[in-house]
Parts: sequence; structure tokens; C-alpha cells
Amino acid sequence: MNSIIEGVLQKKAAAVAEAAKPDLLLLVHRIPYPPNKGDKIRSYHLLKHLAGKYRVHLATFVDDEADWQYVPNVEALCASSHFARLDPKKGKLRSAGALATGKSLSLAYYRDAGMQQWVTHTMREHGIARVMMFSSVMAQYAEQFPAARRVIDFCDVDSDKWRQYAEKKKWPMSWVYRHEAKSLLDYERRVAEICDASLFVSEPEAELFRGLAPENRAKIGFFNNGVDTEYFSPERSYDNPFAAGEQAMVFTGAMDYWPNIDAVKWFAAEVLPRVRAAVPQARFYIVGSRPAPEVQALAGDAIAVTGTVPDVRPYLAHCSVAVAPLRIARGIQNKVLEAMAMARPVVASPQAYGHRRRQRARTARRRRP
Repeated sequence: MNSIIEGVLQKKAAAVAEAAKPDLLLLVHRIPYPPNKGDKIRSYHLLKHLAGKYRVHLATFVDDEADWQYVPNVEALCASSHFARLDPKKGKLRSAGALATGKSLSLAYYRDAGMQQWVTHTMREHGIARVMMFSSVMAQYAEQFPAARRVIDFCDVDSDKWRQYAEKKKWPMSWVYRHEAKSLLDYERRVAEICDASLFVSEPEAELFRGLAPENRAKIGFFNNGVDTEYFSPERSYDNPFAAGEQAMVFTGAMDYWPNIDAVKWFAAEVLPRVRAAVPQARFYIVGSRPAPEVQALAGDAIAVTGTVPDVRPYLAHCSVAVAPLRIARGIQNKVLEAMAMARPVVASPQAYGHRRRQRARTARRRRP
């Protein structure tokens, strides 16, 4: 009987403690679960941390039909939540309209009247005074609440990513990407102006933005990505996914993401032939979901394209080396941290671990007063 009473009292105490938490609105551009790719790893751990301190009201998009199954996992962490389906075709049409009027393609892609309505209603119903935004495109939903304390996790300087895309593409896409780099930077600076704090994935990334938005320098900071060292542990045993005698080089990541596509294509063309000339048993494994047709076309005797796998850890645990040859990247990559956590050697480009961010930031400061 005593144990039953104690259990009831504990539940009541937990309910009282939960009700005493202040409310917070969290805006995320992609459902923060499962934590199996860069932005979702960061946003999931951000949500988990905030849920321990606040009653979180979450508004987010679902851009992959397979992710709807994870809605209950996210709802369990939230006081209330809103999940909006993001249709890529409709998003691209909105972006095309924005291009014609000289506005940001990214903002138009993520514009949703239903989400704005839910956010406005939730802010008023709960008297929310704290808003956390994840990614610049979500700031549009919090612009109308100047009385709230607003903090944005930009993660990366997305406008500079578009600038890098423009350098790698031919006309007319190079023109489109330059337009987006300029229009999105203008918006990023405006968001930083109205927010109480702007955060990034690393100190070099924050310093880059300080150079691009010097008027907001005092409000710009960062918090680094981390890795779950218990999950990515070298102490566990995994079945070997490789053939006997193979010297596997492994790249992990979402393979419909253009910087990842560019990375594996470059590695396959420029690096792999030299490696195999010295080590004939070397084989390049591209491990990641939704491989684009140009990635699938790489598959052959020297290259394996796995598509989605239930667990990347066996590939990391048994590889000879993990590679991260990204030529376009923002800050240190999660794939690098995960391989290092599993005690594997890593060969990475400077961009994949953020080495060149400082030089770019200094250049940016010289360009702007």
C-alpha cells in the first residue's frame, strides 16, 4: 500500500513540477527525429535539453513521408506540437515566385499559412515569452512577437553556403544561387538585429557572421555539435559488413544532399584511383539514405552504394578509414565526430572540420566596415 501511495505522490509531484516550467515556443525546419543526420542530431538534442527546463510548444515541418512514424517520439517531449507536411513541388513553386520578385527562395520554400496560424494562436493562448528558432527560415514565424525574448540557432551561415554553390555551378544556376546568397544574407542580418542572441555551430562560423553582420557582433555566439559516445562506442561488437580482405573506406551521410554528392563524386574521380593503384583491395563505401542517380551511377567493383542502412556503426567499426572529402561544408561534420568516437582513423578535407572558416571570416571583415 505504501508503495502505491508513494507512486501516486511522485506522479503528482512530477505533474506539479512540469506545470511550473515556463512555456517556450520552438520552431524547427525539419522534424527533429530520428537523430540520424546533421541538422536532426543537433535539433533533437536541443529539443531534449529544452524539454528538461521548459514546457516546449513545437512547430516543425515533415519533408519525408517516412518521418511521420516518428511524430509520437517528438510529441512525448512537448507540451503541444504542430507538424506541417512540406511538399517539395509546392515549395519549389513558391521559390520560383520569390525569385521573380527578388525575394529569398528559402523563405518562400518554408512559408506555410497553417503553421503561422498555429504559432500565433499558441503564443497568445499560453502567453509565451520565449521563442527559440532553429534555422533562419523559421524566423519568419516569430517576427510578429517583438515582446518575446527571441534566440535563433542559425547553425550555419546559410547565405555563404549558397555563395559556395554559386562558385561550383554554371549559369543560370550560378546566378540563382548568387541571388539567394544576397537575399538570404540580408534576411539573416535582419533576424540577428531583432533577436536577443544569434548562435552558430562553431566559433569560426560565428566569427564569419560577425564579419558579415558587424552591427550585431555583440549578440553573436555559438555552441558546438557533440556526439553520443555511448551510442558511438568502439567497445561494442558488430558484424562485419565488408567482404573478406577488403580495405574499406567509408563515407556516411544523406546522399540526396548536394555537398555530399559533390564530395563522393570528387573522391571517386580524383582520389580513389590513386589509392587503388597502391592498395588494390581498397573499396569505397558510400553509406547513406536516398542516393541520387549520379551517386548510384558510381557503384561498381571499386565503389559500393548501400542506400539506407539500419545502422551505420558496423560500417564505421570495421572500416580501415572514414573519409569526409567535402568541398562545401559548414563547421565540423557529425560524420567526423562519429567516426572519431568509434576510434577510427579519419581523413577529412579542411572544410569538413572547419579549418578554413577563420580565414574566410577575416576576409569578410575586410570587405565590410
